[in-house]
Amino acid sequence: MSNEVAFETTSLVRDTCLCLHAQRAARALARHFDAALRPAGLTNQQFSLLMALNRSEPPAMGPVAKLLAMDRTTLTAALKPLERRGLVRVETSPSDGRARILVLTVAGRETLRRAVSIWRKTHAAVEARLIDLDPDAVRTALALLAGVTHR
Repeated sequence: MSNEVAFETTSLVRDTCLCLHAQRAARALARHFDAALRPAGLTNQQFSLLMALNRSEPPAMGPVAKLLAMDRTTLTAALKPLERRGLVRVETSPSDGRARILVLTVAGRETLRRAVSIWRKTHAAVEARLIDLDPDAVRTALALLAGVTHR
C-alpha cells in the first residue's frame, strides 16, 4: 500500500479548496492595500485597526479583537507600533480598572482621515474587478464562511 497522495487529489484541492482560494485572495488583497496605503504610513492591518477604533467611545480590547478576528496577544502586538507613533493610546477603563480601552489619538484620527481617501479609491478599483459579481453577495459569502453576521 502506497502512502502517496495521487496527483489528481492535489489538483482537486488546488482547484476547489475554499480555504486555499480565500487565503490566496486575502494575501493578494492585503499586498494591494499595503502598497496603496504606504503613502499614509500605514499597512492594511493598521488601517483596519485604526478604523476599528474610530468610535464615539473608546472600545475595550475584547470587541476590537473579535471584530478583527485576532486574539488579544496578536492585537496587543499590532497596537505597539501604533502606540510608538502616537496614533493610539491604551488606557485603563474608567468604569473597570481591570479592563483596557483603546483610544484613537488626534494624530491617529488625522492619519486615518488621510488614509480613508486612499482606501476609497483603492476599494472602488478592487470592487470594479468583480466583473459580473455583486460585491455585497461576495461580502455576505465571506461573512458566512467567517461565521460572523454581516453588517
